[in-house]
Amino acid sequence: MQWHGRAGRKETGGRRRIARKKRKYEMGRDPILPVIGEDKLKKLRVRGGSYKMRVVAAKYANVTDPKTGKTKKLEIKDVLENPANPHYVRRDIITKGSIIETEIGKARITSRPGQHGVVNAILVET
Repeated sequence: MQWHGRAGRKETGGRRRIARKKRKYEMGRDPILPVIGEDKLKKLRVRGGSYKMRVVAAKYANVTDPKTGKTKKLEIKDVLENPANPHYVRRDIITKGSIIETEIGKARITSRPGQHGVVNAILVET
């Protein structure tokens, strides 16, 4: 059994046998892969009683023009590139670093939609 924070083997190469089960604080979750669609958020209670918002689907992005410094809420038309996984482009999955098509041109996602609950982007020069 292996989870975050523990290696499966010792420095000597011997196997480390875990003498207990997983603890609540070691818990992880399956990723929610945000897609293009009608806006939908998921609220998760996290450790410490706080809440984390996750984007399940997004139709709009807050796009900033670096030249003027102005931000506009624009519709996401398509996912053009995704450095995280090339297959995400076909499935229209939005992650940090994705290049999206908007009404005023290409934009790169700067926020982490699955962590922050918003889609922020910055206009890319073409």
